[in-house]
Amino acid sequence: FIELTTANHIEAVKEKGNLRFDLIRQADDPDRFMLYEAYESDETSAAHKKTAHYLKWRESVENFMAEPRKGIKYIIVQPSDKKKW
Repeated sequence: FIELTTANHIEAVKEKGNLRFDLIRQADDPDRFMLYEAYESDETSAAHKKTAHYLKWRESVENFMAEPRKGIKYIIVQPSDKKKW
């Protein structure tokens, strides 16, 4: 999972509109991970989900999931100045 997600991360951070892509592991349960991704807009986020590296990742990690993947949408509060993104 880490290897596959790292490959996705390396390509995703090169994408136009990608602000951040973190892969984090739960400290008390090494089998649980979270991906934190931030994009400039809904459009750049949607474009990410059409890339070859994302589609390959999604298919490759499907059997690793203990439960279905779920995305939770957040809105950037700070920094409020987009120049600091």
